[in-house]
Amino acid sequence: MKKENAAVDSVLVQDFNGKQIDLLEKYQGKAILAIIYNNQCLGCTGRAIPLAYELQKENKGIQVVGIHTSFNNTETTEADIISIFTIDELPFPIYLDYGHSVYDQFDSAGTPQWVLITKEGILSRSIFGSQENAQNRLMYALEELV
Repeated sequence: MKKENAAVDSVLVQDFNGKQIDLLEKYQGKAILAIIYNNQCLGCTGRAIPLAYELQKENKGIQVVGIHTSFNNTETTEADIISIFTIDELPFPIYLDYGHSVYDQFDSAGTPQWVLITKEGILSRSIFGSQENAQNRLMYALEELV
């Protein structure tokens, strides 16, 4: 479990080709706002993903990434991920978390879980939820970061 204000060594996910990627390495020098979600979560697809898209447009200094976590052995394809969007492309990078290891790494309370990591690799905040209260806490956390 990672605690706020602690260093994050790595965030290991997979791309759609099965290649392992460390998000801290890939987005080195940028703050990361990761949304850990699942396509079956209505709060994720109805509120959190659209909010993540807006946050990416409004915060150019922060890299928004989606991390689709799986709680079973079902393989998730890029087509599965794209199917929740009204456009035919991903609005921001989305990666896969098979075996929910990233979900567990940040002691997620459920989906969506927002994880904000500073450009120095420090866990700034971890916020559960997509409703108004969680959105407000996320906005404050982003303001503190920038």
